[in-house]
Amino acid sequence: MDIIFICILVFLIILACFDLVSGVSNDAVNFLNSAIGAKAAPFKVILGVAAVGIFLGASLSNGMMDVARNGIYNPAYFTFQEVMTICLAAVVTDIILINIFNTLGLPTSTTVSMVFELLGASFCMSVLKGFDDPSLQMLDMLNATKALQVIIAIFLSVAVAFFFGSVVQWITRVCFSFNYKKTLPYLAGIFGGIALTSIVYFMLIKGLEESTFAYKDWVNSHTLELIIGCLIGFSIIMQVLHWCGVNILKIIILAGTLALSLAFAGNDLVNFIGVPLSGLSAYQDYMANGNGAYDTYLMGANNLPAKTPYIFLLGSGVIMTLALFFSKSAQNVIKTSVNLSRQDDGEETFGSSRIARGLVRTSSTISTFLERAVPQKARTWIDSRFNKQELTMEPGAAFDLVRASVNLVLAGLLIALGTSFKLPLSTTYVTFMVGMGTSLADRAWGRESAVGRVTGVMSVIGGWFITAGAAFIIAIIIATIMRYGGFIAMIALIAVALFLLFNSHLIRRKKGDADDELFVAILNAEDPTTMWSLLSEHVRQNQIGLLDHVSQDYLDMTNGLFSEDLRRLKKTMHHLDEHKRAFKTMRRKETIGLRRMASDEDMLEKNMWFHLGANTCLQMIYALERATEVAVEHVDNNYNPIPEEYRAEFAPIRDRVIDYIAQVHQLISSKRMEDAKKARNMGKELREIVKDMRKTQMKRAHKGRREDLRASMVYLNVLIETNELLGNLRHLVGYSQNLLDEEAEG
Repeated sequence: MDIIFICILVFLIILACFDLVSGVSNDAVNFLNSAIGAKAAPFKVILGVAAVGIFLGASLSNGMMDVARNGIYNPAYFTFQEVMTICLAAVVTDIILINIFNTLGLPTSTTVSMVFELLGASFCMSVLKGFDDPSLQMLDMLNATKALQVIIAIFLSVAVAFFFGSVVQWITRVCFSFNYKKTLPYLAGIFGGIALTSIVYFMLIKGLEESTFAYKDWVNSHTLELIIGCLIGFSIIMQVLHWCGVNILKIIILAGTLALSLAFAGNDLVNFIGVPLSGLSAYQDYMANGNGAYDTYLMGANNLPAKTPYIFLLGSGVIMTLALFFSKSAQNVIKTSVNLSRQDDGEETFGSSRIARGLVRTSSTISTFLERAVPQKARTWIDSRFNKQELTMEPGAAFDLVRASVNLVLAGLLIALGTSFKLPLSTTYVTFMVGMGTSLADRAWGRESAVGRVTGVMSVIGGWFITAGAAFIIAIIIATIMRYGGFIAMIALIAVALFLLFNSHLIRRKKGDADDELFVAILNAEDPTTMWSLLSEHVRQNQIGLLDHVSQDYLDMTNGLFSEDLRRLKKTMHHLDEHKRAFKTMRRKETIGLRRMASDEDMLEKNMWFHLGANTCLQMIYALERATEVAVEHVDNNYNPIPEEYRAEFAPIRDRVIDYIAQVHQLISSKRMEDAKKARNMGKELREIVKDMRKTQMKRAHKGRREDLRASMVYLNVLIETNELLGNLRHLVGYSQNLLDEEAEG
């Protein structure tokens, strides 16, 4: 049987290495985004600072391993086989969960999933053991107090991070204002001293509590003296550096990057290797003292403090550091995220929701009431500190150095505080919520973006609950199968997990290969001519793709209506919604590309043709949506079908519309716009035919039988929206011609 447990261990360790790489690739944006977005230093310098933080954080994270060993359940009540079952069930659930969430495109969190996977597996084993031995109490087997503490800490971190992000940023902005260069001479020393002292305290003094650092006892006994000394020393150094012309905010940002990357590694390392190391510790104790009794030997040894071999922490630090430097996924996520954050306005990533709209209205009402309660002079002075006309940013930066400093330092401190209490917090969501809080305090949430931002926050929180519930339930199912299926079930589930892992990796790689490489090239381009050439090609490809969808959706809508195929009509509605969202995403990217180019008269002309073309494309989708919605209602209510006479009349013109869409498609894709006038004339001719058909149908509806009225009106609606579609196709030809002429001139 020992060989089976060795296979399980090997599987756990392989998964740990995979998780280390993927964890850094996915979360690198959390601790690098602020420094890169604020242009605090060259990219390689920021990357080097983060690498040092990751390596140190991994080396100092030993205490967090107790969460996986005994933080969720009490191993003294479980045998070696049961502990290995819990560990294996947790990691298999993790693979299944990630695969499901990646397929559905839902947000997830490694911290939340790890905690609830362990909780679900141990809960299942506790219930089953309770059936076998009624004398055992579930609350004794589960570390209920610690588990509840961990869960509450995870979910409260959302509110805490948002609250402190808002408060600290508001106070900081009131002190500095948006033109921080005016106030920095007076505040450089004290602000830099407080920031760096806080980092030293939480990153080093608290972090050393669980390390093997030789002088940690001396550090712990002289903590107060060290804090006072650091505060005075750093304040003097920062003030002197400012007098010497050094921008101390950049130093704080680099220190914050070090702090946040260190906190990430120290806090999240348990998510990646905690469960495998727990299994390894159990195996070592079993081999030393179990005497082969794998189904009766209890794992009380795992209640002892974790003594993780330093080689594992060192190896984890090396893997994570190498992943940061060499992972293309990590660097692409960073670059894309930073460049997307350049846009202050425009469409939000998230849409709108009823709850978000209600919250925004309520908040607006409360804000108005509070404003009236504050004296006019105080309100005027505070408003003067938030004058965005005085905003001072580095060239090409997404936000200023003040906000970047608060984002990094505060997020790092909150995560490190959780680490010091051995509470695993979600790095992703703490960083996200701190950023949301600081942007709110900076009045970046205008009336145009507030609903979208609130919807985004609620989506993140909702993702937590979905992750927690799914992890808990799936872990229970997997643990039950392993409990009753024995080693055969374990081996089978390992095989399934490996298949899903391999399949998920292939899907991600294919998805990565299919990413918008042209958009990345636009963001990386420096020459305006090259940038415009790439951007116009992106616009053309986006329009060509949309025309393909419009042609198919128009065909499906009309066929679905005439054949009374409700399933096809509903599927068409779903496709139209997907195509609309995809086009808006592409338009947002193209708008970002346009904003990166110089704002001259020629660029204004290009902007005009771009936005007119984009609006025309959306109008085509809206026309199809309106026609399909009416068709769905008609067929779903089982009203009289469209008469055969109408179908025969419409079929030829429908084919000509499809053919016209194909000609516009060919015209734009070939870049041969000399036939644009011919295409526009053809569109005009088709519109005249459809107009005549519409007039004829209106007369029919007026004189026709009462029972055919609904079918007549639906058919009339199809003709109206077909006419609208043709009009927008004609406009698209003209706008594309002008855009291509601008490209040729450029």
